[in-house]
Amino acid sequence: MSELKSKLRADLTTAMKAKDTLRLNTVRMLLAAVQTAEVAGKEAKELTDAEVIAVLSKEAKKRNESAVVYEQAGRGELAATERAEEQIIEEYLPTPLTDAEVGDIADTAIADVAEQLGERPGMRQMGQVMKVATALAAGRADGTRVSAAVKARL
Repeated sequence: MSELKSKLRADLTTAMKAKDTLRLNTVRMLLAAVQTAEVAGKEAKELTDAEVIAVLSKEAKKRNESAVVYEQAGRGELAATERAEEQIIEEYLPTPLTDAEVGDIADTAIADVAEQLGERPGMRQMGQVMKVATALAAGRADGTRVSAAVKARL
């Protein structure tokens, strides 16, 4: 079992004992999302920490999008709940990269692809650069931020 999944299970027990319903419901939802990801596909498999982080990132993004929709609809209480859940989820995620760090990752990825090709990549090779940059970011930066940094440098 991955270390992060074990931590989620331990925090579920802690939340039950503390009678912290918001944290309890959020951690239950996260464990359900992880379990769903494990059984998705042709055969069940145990997720690695990186895959669990990807699932948690997706769940945090869902909460953020829901909160924005609720705020636009004038449903402040629901938006506040979504924001609180998002904060709990972010406790399990690695610290996000700053814009400067994302830029450094983009520069490194461009240099790696330039080394492979023998010349500086252009916009046509953006897919190759993004593949390297996404691997370097490893769930610590949103794909849109990485993409924007790569585009700015190509």
